[in-house]
Amino acid sequence: MHSLFAWRYFKAKKTTNAINVISWISIVAMLFGTAALILVLSVFNGFEDLVKGLYSSFYPDVKIVPASGKNLSLTAEQLQTLRSVKGVKALSLVVEERAFLKNGEAQSMITLKGVDSAYKQVTTVAEHIVNGEFNTGTSDKPLLVLGYGIENAVAVQADRNIFPLTVYLPRKGEVDLSDPLKSLATDTVNTSGSFLIQQDFDNKYVLTNLGFVKTMLNMPPDAYGAAEIAVNNPDDAKTVQVRLQRLLGKDYMVQTRYEQNKSLYSIMQMEKWVIYAILSLILVVAAFNMIGALTMLVLEKREDIGVLHAIGASRNFIKRIFLSEGLLLATIGGGGGMLLALLIAWAQLKFHLVPLQGDSFLISYFPVKINPWDFLLVGTTVLVISLIAAYIPARKAARQQLVLRSE
Repeated sequence: MHSLFAWRYFKAKKTTNAINVISWISIVAMLFGTAALILVLSVFNGFEDLVKGLYSSFYPDVKIVPASGKNLSLTAEQLQTLRSVKGVKALSLVVEERAFLKNGEAQSMITLKGVDSAYKQVTTVAEHIVNGEFNTGTSDKPLLVLGYGIENAVAVQADRNIFPLTVYLPRKGEVDLSDPLKSLATDTVNTSGSFLIQQDFDNKYVLTNLGFVKTMLNMPPDAYGAAEIAVNNPDDAKTVQVRLQRLLGKDYMVQTRYEQNKSLYSIMQMEKWVIYAILSLILVVAAFNMIGALTMLVLEKREDIGVLHAIGASRNFIKRIFLSEGLLLATIGGGGGMLLALLIAWAQLKFHLVPLQGDSFLISYFPVKINPWDFLLVGTTVLVISLIAAYIPARKAARQQLVLRSE
C-alpha cells in the first residue's frame, strides 16, 4: 500500500513546480552517477584482464621454487613423479640469472633465462615472436631469444644479426678483486628471434638454452632455478598447487600465478576500490538533491499526512511511504544508469568509440568487460545511499502532528 502512495505522489502534479524539478535533477544525477561508476569499473575490468592475459603469457599456472636460496634440487625420479600428478599438463625446468649483454659499444643488463624444450608447452612466449623464430638452440650451440626492448638496446636485428653477442655471467663462488673479469663466465652467442609481450618482460628477459646457462654457472646436474608447470584446467591451479606442495614438502614453495604476482594484482584491486569510493561521491551529491525533493514533498503533503493519521495510519506507515518515494527515485535513476552503461559498453566493444592515444599500446581502444557483480555492487550502493537520504525526510513526515481544521 505504501508503495502505491509513493507512486501516486511521484506522478501527481505538485503545487510547487520546484519539487518536480529537484526530483528529476536527483534522478538524472543518480542516472549519470550510476552509469559512470559501472563504466569506470568495466574499463578497470578490461585493463585488468588485458594485463593478466599479458602476464599469463610469461608466467606459468604453477611454479615450484626453493623455500630458501636460489636453486632447487630435483632428481629424475622426482621430476617423473611431478609430471604424473593429476592435473599437470607439462613441466619445464628453468634457471634465471642476471647477466650482461654486449654488442660492440651497445650493451644492456639483462635477466638471462635458460629454458628446456618443454617451455613452449608451459607458456605462450613462442606465440609473441615478432622477429625470427623461437629457438634456444642446444647446450653446445645456444641461441638467444631477445625481448623486444633488449633487441633495440643492443642494436641488433634478432633474426639476421651477423656477429654474435657477448654474454657475461658471474661465476658461482669465484670473486677476484684484482681482476673482476676473471669472476665472469663469457661466451659469444647468436640470436634467433625476439618477442614482444609487455615492457616488464621485453626490457628485461633474454631466453636461451637451459644446459648452456647451467654450464656457465657451474650448476650440478640435478640443480635448477625453478620448475614451471602448466595445468590442464587453469581453474584447478589451486588444487594442483596443494597436491604438489603435499608431495614436495616444506623445502619447496609452490606458487600459483596470483602468488607469483601478488603485488601487481593487489595494486590493481586497490586502484579499483579507490576509484569506486571516489565516484560514489557522485551518488552522495545526488542524495542531497533527493533529500531536498522529499523534504519539499513532505511539506506539500502535510494535509494528506494529517488525513492518513486521522484514519488510523501509523507513524511507520507514513515513514514507509516516503522511504518508498526515495527508493522509487533511486530505482528510476539507478536502473536508467545501468541500462545506459550497458548500452555504452556494448557500443565501445563493437565500434571502439573511445580510442587510446599513442601507438605503444597493444590495443587501440579502451578495453571494457561487463561484470554482473559490478551491477550488483553499484545497485546495492545506490539503494543504501538512497535509503539513508530518504530516511531524514521520512522520519520528519512520520513525526508531524497536524490539525486538519482549526476554529
